[in-house]
Amino acid sequence: MTTEPIENSETASRYVVGIDLGTTNSAVAFVDTSAERWQVETFGVPQLVAPGVVEARETLPSFHYQRAEGEFAAGALRLQWSKEDSGYAVGVFARDQGAIVPGRLIASAKSWLCHSGVDRLADLLPWHGAPDVDRLSPVEVSRRYLAHIRAAWNHRFPREPLEVQEVVLTLPASFDEVARELTVKAAAAAGLPRVVLIEEPQAAIYQWINAHREDWEQLVQPGQKILICDIGGGTSDFTLIRVDRDGQGKTQFHRVAVGEHLILGGDNLDLALAHHVEQKLVGGGKLEPRQWSVLVQRSRQVKEALLGDQPPERLTLSLPGSGSRLIGGGLQVELARDEVQRLLVDGFFPLVPLDEKPVARRSGFQEFGLPYAADSAITRYLAAFLTAHRFVALPPGAARPTDHDPARPDVVLFNGGVFDAPLLRDRLLDVICSWFPTGRQIWQPQALENERRDLAVARGAAHYGMVRRGQGVRIAAGLARSYFIGATTADDAPSAVCILPAGIEEGQSIELTDREFHLLIRQPVEFPLYVSSTQLTARAGDIAAIDPERMTALPPIRTVLQSGKKTGAADHVAVHLHVRLTEIGTLELWCSEIAGPRTWRLQFDVRAATRTDLAGHEGLGERAGIVDLALLDACRQLIRQTFGSASDAERLKPESLVKRLAEVTEIPRSAWPPSLMREMWEALMEVEAGRKRSPAHEARWLSLLGFALRPGYGMAVDDWRVAQTRRLLGSLAYNNPTSRAEWWILWRRIAGGLPAGQQRALAQPPIAEIRNAHRALAKGRGLESRSGSHEAAELWRMLGSLELLSIPDKIDLGNTLLDIAPREKVSTVESAAIWALGRIGQRVPMYGPLNTVVPADIVIQWAERLMKLPKEVETIPLALMQMARKTGDRYRDVPDSLRSKVLDWFNVRQVPPHFIQLVADGGQLEEAEQSLVFGESLPQGLRLL
Repeated sequence: MTTEPIENSETASRYVVGIDLGTTNSAVAFVDTSAERWQVETFGVPQLVAPGVVEARETLPSFHYQRAEGEFAAGALRLQWSKEDSGYAVGVFARDQGAIVPGRLIASAKSWLCHSGVDRLADLLPWHGAPDVDRLSPVEVSRRYLAHIRAAWNHRFPREPLEVQEVVLTLPASFDEVARELTVKAAAAAGLPRVVLIEEPQAAIYQWINAHREDWEQLVQPGQKILICDIGGGTSDFTLIRVDRDGQGKTQFHRVAVGEHLILGGDNLDLALAHHVEQKLVGGGKLEPRQWSVLVQRSRQVKEALLGDQPPERLTLSLPGSGSRLIGGGLQVELARDEVQRLLVDGFFPLVPLDEKPVARRSGFQEFGLPYAADSAITRYLAAFLTAHRFVALPPGAARPTDHDPARPDVVLFNGGVFDAPLLRDRLLDVICSWFPTGRQIWQPQALENERRDLAVARGAAHYGMVRRGQGVRIAAGLARSYFIGATTADDAPSAVCILPAGIEEGQSIELTDREFHLLIRQPVEFPLYVSSTQLTARAGDIAAIDPERMTALPPIRTVLQSGKKTGAADHVAVHLHVRLTEIGTLELWCSEIAGPRTWRLQFDVRAATRTDLAGHEGLGERAGIVDLALLDACRQLIRQTFGSASDAERLKPESLVKRLAEVTEIPRSAWPPSLMREMWEALMEVEAGRKRSPAHEARWLSLLGFALRPGYGMAVDDWRVAQTRRLLGSLAYNNPTSRAEWWILWRRIAGGLPAGQQRALAQPPIAEIRNAHRALAKGRGLESRSGSHEAAELWRMLGSLELLSIPDKIDLGNTLLDIAPREKVSTVESAAIWALGRIGQRVPMYGPLNTVVPADIVIQWAERLMKLPKEVETIPLALMQMARKTGDRYRDVPDSLRSKVLDWFNVRQVPPHFIQLVADGGQLEEAEQSLVFGESLPQGLRLL
């Protein structure tokens, strides 16, 4: 990715191209720089509008449709630049066909791209698609949209391929760093290795400037504050820009504030209307998933019709029938214009006071698996944004206004497809006016208009490309706040050093060579980051006391700075700091050794850290208590005496270690705080060679190591600890049943800290062995003797805890478990096998992303078979509770009919009452239930959910 200005380089490309990769619609605009008087033009994107029919349209709807086998004639999806069709379509036809067959449609890929609750590189879309549809990652879907645009461009301009043009790609202002990088990754995979990024609200105002090239300086005045409300299909973005005058008297724009990341937009209006219609159709019930998917698509069409210009009084919405009644069994409902307008306008743009904050409750819209904003009221988020940034738009040193609230914007620019509805633009203006009354005088902000809001961002991006070449006014996107790094002074007082002062521009660097810092290496360390909206006069290098009233703590970086082999070197080095604010919003902090060549780089996302769904470490484990150093030393000594190089006289037997640790700490093993256990883990890792002393030593070492690190996350730098464990433990020293059992127990305990690739690598050998055993059973052969052993039980539990395995592997494992468990020769491990089945089929993952949940139709079969088992196994109720637990997500939940069967099964047995409640109504697991699902007690202070 490149971001440096090109200016008038001889190597500059002929075309500058702006691409708006939107949630609902994408668009492309360009400038032919060879023209005598350049202008921004729209690129009509050729696309399928019907089978075999290709037309150029000004937008490319961001929808992806995969055809079923035999659904269309051969070549029906072929584009003019392809020799054969690819089996899928993007654009108009994909959107329209997907409304008819929603199980083959991918929509809102951009929202999934910024969803940290799933593996964004995993093949998970369509989220609840037809069984035979190829799943794609959000990155791959984005790549296909961009690849289509590139192919269409290259077909029209074969001598000026897109990959060698200057391409400006737009992103929501509030995209987190991961989403930005994944967008760049998608572009590179589409054959666009060199792109420039620009925030969508900035692109919108660049287009406004472009459209008013002759008179824009007469339309806005220095001192004004411009509010950009950009509400598209997937997100709501708020941005503040201050209008200034430079030393030469020219008007300038400064981007001074960006709102939090909100997955709240047109998709949410569609969902709200769909829920409303569903209740009219089925009362308190729910439509089948297939009908619901169709309803959401139809609701979008109804919304656009009834909120648009000259809407009809009423519309009829029709749905196909369910099950086998696809013909003649459809559903219809009539919707009045006033009814829909009241639902959507009052629901999403209510009249609220300026001091009202968004409601921090969980959204009821969970069907698509996206983390929608907790409160649907966009006006509440806007009120919170304006009040939080009440003073940031004031020029440095300017006095606060006395005649109006400084939170008031002077100018409003609407952008995004939602504001194609005049009713919603008018309502938002009414709300803003109500926040800033002026007595008898009627005040209203100046409204700026962009014609064709669906094209404005792409056009603005192309215009920005010309600004980068020195042709036009540039928006300065300097920091609106000051940033500080936590440091300890000579008197051990916690302080903060200003590393990025307010006003610094993206791309600027700061050298803090006047101050020397001591950097700790080769051990877990923390780099706290603070932001202040009030200490705006701080200069780089200034030291300030940490004042919670004036500083906000951001998620810190907790890591270990490595430096090769230790070889007696010091664990701290003297460094200078070099700081850079990158063009995509990250803060790069370079720690450069003063007396040597070593340098370490840390990256913070200074914008996303305050408003995205990326959560920093919350310190839950630390809250359970921090033990004193003397106690830690006593524990380390016992561990060294057991596994270290102690003399024979001092050496302890491994069997007595846990008892001795409990005695010296005066804390029972079950109550050891995580902070103590992580110190034990470190001590055990230091004496790893001692586990090879005997089988008993290895078994005890493995057992205590896994116990000390469980559940693999929850404490600072646990990811590093788990990685170190995995790196060190390549194999067993003693291949006997006891060591193997402890081996599986260790990985089961810390599975939550293992990435997907390591979980797969860990599972592959035992899965292959289990498949062989399953095939032997199918041929009437017996099982290996260890299939019913303690080792086998722990192996099953370990496999059940690997939540990041692929869904096909999980289904295969679950079916195998149900086939093997009832066999007489494995009756001693059937409890563990059914426990594992419950974890594999659970509706709510303990730590894994939602895209790893096994489909409900498979789990229905498993639950039915469990309830028919002839033996009463103690873990069956727990497994059934996890499989039938109600979530409110129609795609994850099993049908009400199965839930009723499970409840009936529970009612004639001694089942905990809360199990019944979780199946009937849903809810959170209690502490004891979490331990049951985890497989043993959890460390104090840590919760899996």
